[in-house]
Amino acid sequence: MHGIATARLAKKALLFATVLAAAAPLYGCYTPGERALGGGIIGGLGGAGIGALASGGLAGPMLASAAIGSAGGALIGAATAPRPYYRRHRYYY
Repeated sequence: MHGIATARLAKKALLFATVLAAAAPLYGCYTPGERALGGGIIGGLGGAGIGALASGGLAGPMLASAAIGSAGGALIGAATAPRPYYRRHRYYY
C-alpha cells in the first residue's frame, strides 16, 4: 500500500511542477508579442499532450493537435495583452 500512495503523490507533484513550468512564460508578459509567444508555447504543449492521450501516442495526430493548440494559444495570448496607456507624454505598459 505504501508504494501506491507514494506513486500518487509523485504524480501530483509532477503535475503541479508541469503546470507551474507551463505558466512561467506568461509571468511578466505585457506586450502582445510576448503574450503570443507564451500562449503559443502553452497551447502547443497542451495540444501535444491531449493529442498524445487521444491518439495513443501516434505522431501524426499529436503534431496536428500541437500545431492547432499553438496557433490558438498565440491568438488568445496576443488578444488578451493589456492595452498601453499614456501618462505625461511617456509610453507605459
